[in-house]
This record gives sequence, structure tokens and C-alpha cells, in this order.
Amino acid sequence: MVHNDLFENDEMKLINLLPQDGEAYYHGQILDAGTADRYLAQCIRQLSWAHDRAFMFGKEMVTQRKVAWYADEPVSYTYSGYTKTALVWPDFLREIKQRVERSSGDSFNSCLCNFYSSGDEGMGWHSDGEKELVEEGAIGSLTLGSARRFSFKHKVTGERLSLSLEHGSLLIMKGSTQKNWLHSLPKTRKSTDPRVNLTFRQMRF
Repeated sequence: MVHNDLFENDEMKLINLLPQDGEAYYHGQILDAGTADRYLAQCIRQLSWAHDRAFMFGKEMVTQRKVAWYADEPVSYTYSGYTKTALVWPDFLREIKQRVERSSGDSFNSCLCNFYSSGDEGMGWHSDGEKELVEEGAIGSLTLGSARRFSFKHKVTGERLSLSLEHGSLLIMKGSTQKNWLHSLPKTRKSTDPRVNLTFRQMRF
């Protein structure tokens, strides 16, 4: 587990978790438990969830997890053969975005939301390299709900590392991370509680 006290002693800067070819910073829990609980309940009840669809190996696949997409503008976004149109931020999600921006020092104009109903749902190895994303821009991943293991794997060397993303915690990926590293959310039988992942992004509109 990576804790939120991983700082350089002199300058009190977050330590880069990746040993090479990218940047990933774990800010730990940026929300207190009560606030994180409230946001989790609002996300589950109020976001426009739908099962994600993708084309893989020439076949249409429907994911177990559900997704929703929000942005500053109702722009279209294409990945895995499907085009989605963003919805405008609800007030509470815009508030969460502002908290993430204050904690990270980065700015975001969109959010891909993922809803995992239990540990039976996860995400395989992938990188966020869609052409609409700002190249080497920051991606902020806020976890609400069940703590889950999050893993990185280098695309060339195969080197791996993992950390536990806690309720109310923030992970920032930036620089050449998406070019050189894959990441995943492994399935687990240890968790039966829901998890919402809010992935704040910098898109080219």
C-alpha cells in the first residue's frame, strides 16, 4: 500500500511512483470520510450511468461496469468504435472537480466516470491514449467507495507496481505515463462494496 506521507523531506513534494518513463503521484485521501460518503451517494444516484460498449476482436462487447461522461461542453468523444456525447456537469460533480484541481494544481475540462458495483468488476490492462486527450496532459483519478488495488505495467520492460486507492483519495498521472505504461484495476473477491472512479481529463475541444 502507498500512503499519503510519501514526500521528499526538504521540499515536501509528492514522490513520483513510477521509476522511469512517466509520472504518477498519489495524494492520498483529499476528502474526509463524511464528504467522500456524500459524494459517493450522489454519484450513484444522480449520474447518468450506462453499460459501456466497445468493439474488440471484431465483436461488440458490453462491459459489466457502467460509465458516464461529463464535460464543459457537450462534445463528442470516440473510443473503441463508439461515439459518446458529454453531458454538462451537475453542480456537485463540478464541485468535486474544483476540489481535485485545488489538490493537484492541474485543470480539467471533462470527466469519465466509472461505476463498479463490486470487486467482481474491474478493468484490464490499457492506457488512456485517445487522440482527443491533450498529449501528456494530467489525468486525475478520484476514488469513492471501496478501496481497490490499482496496478501499473511498463509496456517494454514489463515492470509492475501496485497501490491501494482508498475512499476519497486522488491519483494523478501525467507526462509520458500513457505512452510508456499500462494500468489496470484487477478484479477481487475481497470487495463486495461499490466503487466510483471519477477520471478527470484534459480534452481538446
